Amino acid sequence: MNVADSEVVASILSPFYSITDSLKEAELILLNTCSVRDNAEQRIRKRLRELAALKKKNKSLLIGLLGCMAERIKEQLLEEEKSLDFIVGPDAYRSLPELIEKASLQIVSFNVALSEEETYDDIEPVRYASNGVSAFIAIMRGCNNFCSYCVVPFTRGRERSRDPKTIIAEAQSLFEKGFREVTLLGQNVNSYCWNETEKKIDFADLTEQIAQISPLLRIRYATSHPKDISDKLLFIMSKYPNICHYIHLPVQSGSNKMLKKMNRIYTREYYLERIKKIKEILPNCAISTDIIAGFCGETEQDHQDTLSMMKEVGYEYAFMFKYSVRGGTAAAEKYEDDIPEELKIKRLEEVIALQQHLSLQSNKRDIGKTVTVLIEGISKRSDQHLFGRNPQNKVCVFPKKEYKIGDYAEVKIIKCTAGTLLGETI
Repeated sequence: MNVADSEVVASILSPFYSITDSLKEAELILLNTCSVRDNAEQRIRKRLRELAALKKKNKSLLIGLLGCMAERIKEQLLEEEKSLDFIVGPDAYRSLPELIEKASLQIVSFNVALSEEETYDDIEPVRYASNGVSAFIAIMRGCNNFCSYCVVPFTRGRERSRDPKTIIAEAQSLFEKGFREVTLLGQNVNSYCWNETEKKIDFADLTEQIAQISPLLRIRYATSHPKDISDKLLFIMSKYPNICHYIHLPVQSGSNKMLKKMNRIYTREYYLERIKKIKEILPNCAISTDIIAGFCGETEQDHQDTLSMMKEVGYEYAFMFKYSVRGGTAAAEKYEDDIPEELKIKRLEEVIALQQHLSLQSNKRDIGKTVTVLIEGISKRSDQHLFGRNPQNKVCVFPKKEYKIGDYAEVKIIKCTAGTLLGETI
């Protein structure tokens, strides 16, 4: 979401600024932030200290903070980070020109007002850091789920969906410009719903309409909430080969007790039923997840329940974190952060080790298979090799030959690591 937001900001500021790769040349530096985990906030603090030194050398340099961290602790930031000139929340990017003008007059200001309507659906993002092949399309903003550990409903507001006409037009425009893959984004993308037409359009309907633009345009999406992933969507995914058979379905924990404390709404049994249905309708679908280790009150049995869930599902990939308290959340107010740091780290290491094993086993099963890869760039290790992803979102590396970025290639997998498939074109 932050990449998509940054592209919207670049569009809003395009009449006034051009983008530079050189910090020394910059007149304005914007940091787009995340507040989901403490580690992300600490990295921003460190970056601000580094930029403060740059600002001493360039008195006209302006520094602004965008996004969720700006929303969450605005006054504290302005007081503690003297290098900051202004702060802008996720729903207030349209006010950037005004805030920048005030900052140029040495008036420190902020706008973190949340909106019930803002979706930026009339703004065409500037794909300033794109590879020209893949692009993000934000189809909705905000979240209504209020998981007890999460700040998103407080920093990004309540759910609201974009007009499907603007989404489809954006996807069509990207395809005509040569892009061959779009990822539909939302905090809970499966809850997308547009009621302002005669016929209600849900996420499955929207995905189908985008898939019909061209069979050469791949569609991915993130992130899904287990409570909303419907059979209707799965059947549409099975109908269109260009809708990638890859689903990111955060589980967070395998323990019903933990899931209830996290306010995740579903149970272990319900989640596994959804996994069973995914594998039944989409037998070759890859599944990834999010996992939190060391949530409040987590026992050894709760931790083992998470490990057993990972084994039962057989995730291809996972985003894994140890729990960190986020101020203002229900967990911070209701539960004691009572798992010692060393135990959190130990449990997280066990989760990571298991996932490494699962990822390697999954990739080994692909050896000998032929997969369709959308080429995204040149391999970091060799300029004679290209890389791209298959429909299951696995990175594939193979010899360049006559192919170029943006092409589709049929690749036979000959070996692998836990993170990469290695192959030869056929």
